[in-house]
Amino acid sequence: MPSAVLPDRGVVSVAGADAAPFLQGLVSNDVAATARGPVWAALLTPQGKWLADFFISREGARLLLDCERAQAPLLVQQLARFRLRSQVAIADESAAWDVLAAWGDVAPEGAGGLDPRLPDAGWRVLRPAGTAAGDADAAEYDLHRLRLGLPDGSRDLESGRTVLLEAGFDELNGVSWTKGCYMGQELTARTRYRGLVKRRLVPVAVDGPLPEPGTPVLRDGAELGTIRSGREARALAVLRLEAIRSGDPLACGAATLRPEVPGWMVLPQADPT
Repeated sequence: MPSAVLPDRGVVSVAGADAAPFLQGLVSNDVAATARGPVWAALLTPQGKWLADFFISREGARLLLDCERAQAPLLVQQLARFRLRSQVAIADESAAWDVLAAWGDVAPEGAGGLDPRLPDAGWRVLRPAGTAAGDADAAEYDLHRLRLGLPDGSRDLESGRTVLLEAGFDELNGVSWTKGCYMGQELTARTRYRGLVKRRLVPVAVDGPLPEPGTPVLRDGAELGTIRSGREARALAVLRLEAIRSGDPLACGAATLRPEVPGWMVLPQADPT
């Protein structure tokens, strides 16, 4: 079973008597589901745009958020703004933990469990710093992620701009439609029920040199999106739906891209008009 320590991941802890209800009112998914394993969720702006995403796991009475290491201080700051009278303590514990990803059939030891996004995604595990050792490296896990079409935080999403349903949070179990109110819920629900998604983050095959993130994707000179994270001949790109549906080759820098819609992704039906 391949496994890799992910050095660009950090951990934020939320502890105290009100930890679960505090997060429940802020994040996109149902915190109560952490009783069964990790939950993938996002923190949004009041306008429903992405700020951060993370895996929430229980460790005793505490909740641990597996997040981007570079975002951990900002995440602590953002959460602390809403603490008010809640009995919670929020801390950046990135130095105390290693984040391990494993993709295979055997569960590694540690806090966490199955990656809730897809069965093939594998496992997310937290271990005390210095105790985790993988038999693969983070680059190998990155390729595994790209093949599945899974977003990787700010490498693929834009703070204050990305809408969750553009990035697959619905199909990948990152949103609860039954939990009740949370910050940014109104736009997220409206986007779903009114069919307002016009673009999607989708895997692409890259023929040629890998373009820099943010490079425009073109067809016949018209811009249809941008490329995001990538490695070797795989990448993710934010593309307009018509570009994805056509399947036609697209230009990006000196490379040619071809969208490859994964089996888990559900695209809106094309407007017959």
